[in-house]
Amino acid sequence: MLDTSRRTVFDASHHAFRDEVRKFFAKELTPHLDRWEEQGIVDRSFWTACGRAGILCPNVPEQYGGLGLDFGYNAVIDEELAYLGSSAGITLQNDITAEYLVAYGSEEQKRKYLPAMIRGECITAIAMTEPGAGSDLQGIRTTARRDGNHYVLNGSKTYITNGQNADLIIVVAKTDPEKGAKGTSLILVDADTPGFARGRNLDKIGQNSADTSELFFEDCRVPITNCLGEENKGFVYLMSQLPQERLGIAISAMGAAQRAFDETVAFTRERKAFGKSVLDFQNTRFVLADLRAKLQVGWAHLDWAIKRHIEGKLDAAEGAAAKLWHTELQWEVMDACLQLHGGAGYMNEYPIARLWRDARVQRIYGGTSEIMREVIGRTL
Repeated sequence: MLDTSRRTVFDASHHAFRDEVRKFFAKELTPHLDRWEEQGIVDRSFWTACGRAGILCPNVPEQYGGLGLDFGYNAVIDEELAYLGSSAGITLQNDITAEYLVAYGSEEQKRKYLPAMIRGECITAIAMTEPGAGSDLQGIRTTARRDGNHYVLNGSKTYITNGQNADLIIVVAKTDPEKGAKGTSLILVDADTPGFARGRNLDKIGQNSADTSELFFEDCRVPITNCLGEENKGFVYLMSQLPQERLGIAISAMGAAQRAFDETVAFTRERKAFGKSVLDFQNTRFVLADLRAKLQVGWAHLDWAIKRHIEGKLDAAEGAAAKLWHTELQWEVMDACLQLHGGAGYMNEYPIARLWRDARVQRIYGGTSEIMREVIGRTL
């Protein structure tokens, strides 16, 4: 169990919510985790169960069916999910897509989609990355051309989380290609729209239970009213929401890193070598002591960042720094902990193997570590 006794950002209500989340995951997630990893996708019934339990989109305003809570409740869900070693895409819906609809959606869009998202009946994805454009969102080539009172979308996306399950996709497209980044818009595409097609569920190194897909748009027609926010303001919207997205990744990094550490302490205490516990070797204790000190610093910084974000003060550079530092720490912890498991660490039957595999992409999606350094460096 994740120890939160020394945390500073959460109050009694957050702790009570965490207890409910833990009970729910113990019943509805943990028993199915291995099966979801094997099948490469989370059951849709899990999403509707999450909806009934009130852990989808908790910070959506009450008039749209949400609980109107602060981001701290999202953080609780992110931490608990990561600590269990799950890559279920509910965090994307909670932390990213719902935020776009709340911040930029029309009243009609909010009332159409948000209640269904909260119930788990509408699963969402956001389609940014393309085969030729990853962290460089200015380089996207998917277009949305006006044709009367419709947009006609053409292009392809890849590495899209929730791609197989998604009922609604927020598509990043060029509505005015001649303007570059200033000609980018966010277009809502329902999955049953003619011209939209899903590709394969991609075969990844890790995070196997997260359905990650190619998406294709071929003369895909959607009403002009499906533009999310103002036309040609998409790039501004994306940049405005990135601090929360990157903070969410940092939170997940810490939850998973702590689980790896806890597993390794338990393993080395029980594992024997040369007649004594592996934990009794000075090298083991020193490695774990270094990791524990870094985790302590990490949790303190994370509480600062969550509090700052709740207050509306977390800026782009701070969000980038959080993602950079915590995901790099996550990988350091994972690699050291797998090493301390010895040969057992390479066996899939041990949790550390999955945690290690799943961690690798954290330094890539949401903006690579190299791009995070660029973002921070430009503020110097």
